[in-house]
Amino acid sequence: MRTHKIKLDKEFCDVVLSGEKNFEIRKNDRGYQKGDMIRFIPTDGRRLQFDAESIEMYQHPISNKIYIITYVLSGWGIKEGYVALGITEVIGHEG
Repeated sequence: MRTHKIKLDKEFCDVVLSGEKNFEIRKNDRGYQKGDMIRFIPTDGRRLQFDAESIEMYQHPISNKIYIITYVLSGWGIKEGYVALGITEVIGHEG
């Protein structure tokens, strides 16, 4: 089981946080697996660069949540090299 830190555009943060959007379509460049965790990094495209570290400028409560991958779909109409991930919040996890 791995934890993936992935960016999430600000327009999707509220609907993922509310549970209305319980899936992600992603390039499968990380080998996503059922049971892996996701920590979203909310972004609006702006960032500050400090030496080798980059800090996102957009803050959102979703950055304190952890999501578990409940299903991984590839093929079946999904572009080759991409996956649809079923996700759900890990309840009781903050920070």
